[in-house]
This record gives sequence, C-alpha cells and structure tokens, in this order.
Amino acid sequence: MATDLENIADGVRKDLITRNEYNYTDKYGSTHENALSDGDEKGKGDVDGSVGSKTDINTRKDNLLRNPYSKQKGYGVNNPNALSDGDEKGKGQYGDNGEVGSLTDINTRKDNVGRNEYDENKGYGINSPNALSDGDEKGKGQQDGSIGGLTDINTRKDNMGRNTYSENDGYGVTNPNAISDGDNKGKGQLDNDGTVGGIVDINTRTANLVKNKTYGPDKKKYPDFVV
Repeated sequence: MATDLENIADGVRKDLITRNEYNYTDKYGSTHENALSDGDEKGKGDVDGSVGSKTDINTRKDNLLRNPYSKQKGYGVNNPNALSDGDEKGKGQYGDNGEVGSLTDINTRKDNVGRNEYDENKGYGINSPNALSDGDEKGKGQQDGSIGGLTDINTRKDNMGRNTYSENDGYGVTNPNAISDGDNKGKGQLDNDGTVGGIVDINTRTANLVKNKTYGPDKKKYPDFVV
C-alpha cells in the first residue's frame, strides 16, 4: 500500500508531465525539430547550412548585407581595401615599388619630404656641411681644427682672449702665478728655502714673528723645558 508521501509525489509528477511537451514517444534530442534551426526561436542546430534561431539568422543576414566582404570577395592582403591605392582604407604596399599607407599618410609624408632639405642624393651625415663646424650654427663636427657652431666658436675666442694662459704658457707648479714670489697670485714654495704663501701671507707671518718676544728663528724653540 502506497504511503501518503508516495501519493503526493505521484500527484505532483502527473501535474508536471502534463505541462511537458516532450514524452516517451516524442523525446527531445539532437534531431528533434525544437533543437534544429528551422526558422523558429527554439532550435539552433545546423539544418542544411542554417544555424541559429530566427533572431540569429535575421541578425546575421543584416550584418552580411552591411559587410562589403563575402566568400567570393574575402578580405586579405590582395583586397583593394587592404592596399595603398589612394584611399583611406588600405595601407599595404601596392606592388613592389608602390606607395605605403592611407591617403592621409601619403599626403603627410609628401608634405614632410617637401620641407626636408635632405633626400636620397643629399643625405645628412658626418660629411654633410650642416654637420661640420664651418662657421654657421648648424654644424659642430670638427673641420680643420674648428669645433662647434658659430656661437661656440665666438664664445671660446672670447674666453681665450681673457685667459692669461695658453698652450705655450700653461698654468702649473712652475708657473710664476703658482709660486710664492712676492705677489698674491702664487703660494707654492720658491726653491727649497724659499717663502710660502702670497704677499699677504708673508707679511702677516713676518708681523707675527716680530710680535713674538719669546719664540722665533733666532730665539728659544718651543718647548723650552729640559727633561
């Protein structure tokens, strides 16, 4: 005898089955009309090349109508819309010696080239007049000992004109302006027993020695105590 729970389950199952459009004699599967793309919204399986629901098919048709490409005219490297033939669509090189880029690219390149003073026959390089120091502002590369633009050269000449030293009279340990010879420029010791410091240093040292009554070259040496 069925239990109360089983009776309730049987009643619910009968109610669900009556609402199910599929049954043992009409099962849902890959070959069922509601699983196939036959022009309605239910099925999307392939039927003679048709795939998708009614909405999918109509959307695809609309997209294909707006698409300039097709199976017979596919987009690729040889398609006019992929080649640089004077419009904005294609940028690939047209032929072995053809243009490259869209119409805007071509026109921009022509404009830039037209304003460029260099070309294939007159390229910019280390030997170009505009790269050499020949008296103008453009070139700074060494030429016959000259280096820098016109401003560089003039500035260097001005600095050299105010410089007391030169290649033949360079500053060094033996230069008069580096030696303590009675002026304020040099402070290096003159000979083994010579003075050290500028004239101010020498005079200050001499004055300090005169004021020292106890210690000095001719006086007692510090410390003056006996162990």
